[in-house]
Amino acid sequence: MTRFIVATVVVAACAGLPRPASGQTASLQAELLRDWTELKPVMMAIASAMPDSKFTYKSTPAQRDYGQQIMHVAAGNMMYLRFFGGKAVAPPFNRDAATKATILQALAASFDYGEALIREQTDQSILQVVQTNQFLGPSSKARVIYFLIGHTWDIYGQMAVYLRLNGIVPPRSDRP
Repeated sequence: MTRFIVATVVVAACAGLPRPASGQTASLQAELLRDWTELKPVMMAIASAMPDSKFTYKSTPAQRDYGQQIMHVAAGNMMYLRFFGGKAVAPPFNRDAATKATILQALAASFDYGEALIREQTDQSILQVVQTNQFLGPSSKARVIYFLIGHTWDIYGQMAVYLRLNGIVPPRSDRP
């Protein structure tokens, strides 16, 4: 009897949900590409928001400085994207970039590389498992991309704090 009640409640709840247009399907590759390409301008804006003179700013001595935060994203992108083994050629990458211009260039290149690799994929190939490092382990290419997106948003949040500690309102913020 309890299963019947639960099933009835679930069916009733689902009946009111909007339905996709007939024949409409989603593409995992297209959704990953959209999320990835929309993240690049967000990161470029926050990375550019800090003046050159403050790129070595640290919130505490134990933390990465602002430029290192950006390079952490770029280096993570490059490291994990190489597991794809795609046709796109990895751009030259200087892990020791130290000036604002070279750091921004590295960040942009890492996103461009990711975009090229995602564009090579199909909905089937994006689900292929690749062998990554011990941290992430064997994972689908889709999981690798969403891991990188989540990682990037994490660092974005830290960068927003760095900006605010320097009296700068982060891009995309509607209040100080």
